[in-house]
Amino acid sequence: LLLLAATLHAQKITTAIKLNQCGFYPHAPKVAVVTDSVTGNNFYVTTTNLRDTVFRGTLSDIKRSAYSATKTRTADFSALAVPGSYVVAVPGLGHSYVFDIRAQVHHNVAAAVLKGYYYQRASMPLEEAFAGKWRRSAGHPDNKVLIHAGAAGSQRPEGAVIKTPGGWYDAGDYNKYIVNSGITMGTLLAAYEDFPAYFRQLHTNIPESGDAMPDILNEVVYNLRWMLTMQDPADGGVYNKCTNAAFDGMVMPGVTTAPRYVVQKGTAATLDFAAVTAQAARILKPFDPRLADSCLKAANKAWQWALQHPALAYRQDSLNRIYQPVISTGAYGDRYFSDEWLWAASELYLTTRQEKGEAVWLQLGEDKAGLPSWANVAMLGYYSFLRSKDLPAAVSGTVKQMREKVLTLADSYMAGYRRSAFGTVMGQSARDFIWGSNAVAANQGIVLLNAYMLTREKKYVDYALTNLDYLLGRNATGYSFVTGTGSKSPMHPHHRPSVADGVTDPVPGLLAGGPNPGMQDKCSYEFTEPETAYSDNDCAYASNEIAINWNAPMVYLANAIEALAPKIGYSTVK
Repeated sequence: LLLLAATLHAQKITTAIKLNQCGFYPHAPKVAVVTDSVTGNNFYVTTTNLRDTVFRGTLSDIKRSAYSATKTRTADFSALAVPGSYVVAVPGLGHSYVFDIRAQVHHNVAAAVLKGYYYQRASMPLEEAFAGKWRRSAGHPDNKVLIHAGAAGSQRPEGAVIKTPGGWYDAGDYNKYIVNSGITMGTLLAAYEDFPAYFRQLHTNIPESGDAMPDILNEVVYNLRWMLTMQDPADGGVYNKCTNAAFDGMVMPGVTTAPRYVVQKGTAATLDFAAVTAQAARILKPFDPRLADSCLKAANKAWQWALQHPALAYRQDSLNRIYQPVISTGAYGDRYFSDEWLWAASELYLTTRQEKGEAVWLQLGEDKAGLPSWANVAMLGYYSFLRSKDLPAAVSGTVKQMREKVLTLADSYMAGYRRSAFGTVMGQSARDFIWGSNAVAANQGIVLLNAYMLTREKKYVDYALTNLDYLLGRNATGYSFVTGTGSKSPMHPHHRPSVADGVTDPVPGLLAGGPNPGMQDKCSYEFTEPETAYSDNDCAYASNEIAINWNAPMVYLANAIEALAPKIGYSTVK
């Protein structure tokens, strides 16, 4: 024992032991993954001074990853339930980063990823009392936004000036996009609808904290009020985005002075808008009845516009051949609208119970809903229906089909879990590693949590937790992908304020995109295999940008597991 203690004490931190860098609940699964060769078969969990061994275990057999040359061995210490701060040590290799075992072990990261939206606010200064060292002046007042030639109409001709202040910057750039706000807002509103009691007590130190509205809804309202300004009051259509003609350089938002435009209205933007405002109308009614009423009126008006323009795509390249100035910022050019129709019809029906929404919903009940993304939002409608109560018999068959689809998808994730060399649901297929792969991981977790809420079977939460572990360090890169969280997190995200503010640490609470072997940014990558193709470099926007639609499922996943942990026994200290 003395020899073992001396051996472990002589070791140093190794990045070859991958684990959730925040830590673990006392009675939840606890796994670390070893990615370097070792001569022995034993591992140990010790106190942070490496002197007191609190758990001994045996490493699993070697497993070869399907998506990189990585070979792994698993260290399972789920039986350790004593709260404290620890490391995992492997003789001859080293020890892991420090982690905690305690109740509410994900509270800090859960609050941080929600507060990440505050740092993305446009048109208002971020004060030191709330933003700390990331304080900054207001950028982009957007009180003199021009109607682009491609968006001109009889009542709002080219060059007409409108006001569209507020909202969130979409990603690492300074533009604001309705389509991407759609899935973002829908996911955040769903988080509140599923866990209202939890979110009523979650405070994130934003200017509105302490008022009658939960912080998550205050943050949603900040973007919602911007979205409402993007609707043309004359006809109900919604402009696709508020944008510069080209991306700003790597400067602070208050520095930029380029003209801002709203561009062509589109069916995807208008239906996403209708869905969000209809969902917000029912959620906000107890807190702000007037705003809720305005949202419902806006949703109905957007619906009517969409009925008249059922398939109007925003085709930026085609528009640029006709109109000036050329717009080269993100297009979000969705061209398939059955999923937007399904989601908007769902939210309007659930808020109003009017037959027109029900009829459209029933027609679209066979839509191929899948893992949510900005281009496929049908599953958001499924989630809303499945959480709703007192539904009429007329929709019971459709809701049953939706339930079966969610459970089938969740069960497929569990069935393929063992294919992952890292013991996570994420990474069963090379298709998981796309642009924004970390949002894939988080959204897979949300599917599993919805399966839990349908069945109350704890196994679904256990599997969802593996993807939270993945996002916080148990992955082939060894990064905890949330800025400011864990011992090894992104320091150089593709995020203009983080690059330009003169502060060493990046803005906290932002989820990096994650491994992406497409590497469309043409930046230099040390590793290029699917699960390792990540570069912590601000030029690497294909893997290291941040985006509001990636943060949203992370908000849901981390906070939902925090909310459920005491209910399913994770947090009990015996």
